[in-house]
Amino acid sequence: MTRNDKTTDTPTPEMLAALGAGHIAYVRPIMSEDAMKLYPQVGSIRPGIKLFTLNAADGTPIMIADSAEAALANAWQNELVPVAVH
Repeated sequence: MTRNDKTTDTPTPEMLAALGAGHIAYVRPIMSEDAMKLYPQVGSIRPGIKLFTLNAADGTPIMIADSAEAALANAWQNELVPVAVH
């Protein structure tokens, strides 16, 4: 028996991101020079410093911290479940 009809659609990245909206966040390391380019509101930071961003499921930045632990604590404080991404 061969199945030729497609009964399910492949989810888009937007659909997957929406699954965790308001509930899931992830922490990502970022270098200070990249942080200044991506988030101009950060201001001037010495280059070469490893920072950590807390991001919503859709990638929207929530905050920048100087440690992964601080970013994770912020997630829990805001009732977000932090997940590991690779």
